[in-house]
Amino acid sequence: MSDSVPFWKRKALAEMSPAEWESLCDGCGRCCLNKLEDEDTGEIYHTDVACRLLDGTSCRCRDYPNRRAQVQNCDQLTPDNVPLLKWLPKTCGYRLVAEGRDLYWWHPLVSGDPETVHAAGVSVRGRVGLFEDAMGGEDLEDRIVSWPTRIPPRAKFPPRPKLPADTTVSPGAKIPAAGGIAPGGKRLTSR
Repeated sequence: MSDSVPFWKRKALAEMSPAEWESLCDGCGRCCLNKLEDEDTGEIYHTDVACRLLDGTSCRCRDYPNRRAQVQNCDQLTPDNVPLLKWLPKTCGYRLVAEGRDLYWWHPLVSGDPETVHAAGVSVRGRVGLFEDAMGGEDLEDRIVSWPTRIPPRAKFPPRPKLPADTTVSPGAKIPAAGGIAPGGKRLTSR
């Protein structure tokens, strides 16, 4: 395959350089949420409690190089274990590539903008209820949430382009986005 094809479409996880590997992380922070596993069924439950090293704004680790020394249960993703980690979000770049799927439109490698993961509602920004070090006597079972297992509707498809406010459209023209203009060029206003 040609080098014009993005690396994640032409390389297996094990073939990636360290820089390519690290760039697959979309910065959502979902993997940094505490999870519980049912010992009988193996089912994974996500919580809104984040690792104490997670930066709630950037959704990145505050001490990434030393994270495993500071957080004993921090899982290091590898090409070998990614296919086995069923708790990885459905939107995770590592999981998608391991499954032979493409990255979503909001992934920074696709969009060119690290903020699109937040704009698409995929990241944990603004959704972390607590950080581990603030748990006190609370039980993790009381913090179980379902949103980390879902893909937000606005993350599934890229936003449609908006037409400039002064745009008129000829009758019968296909409009890529409503943009406040009805077929026939009539301007729509809300009441």
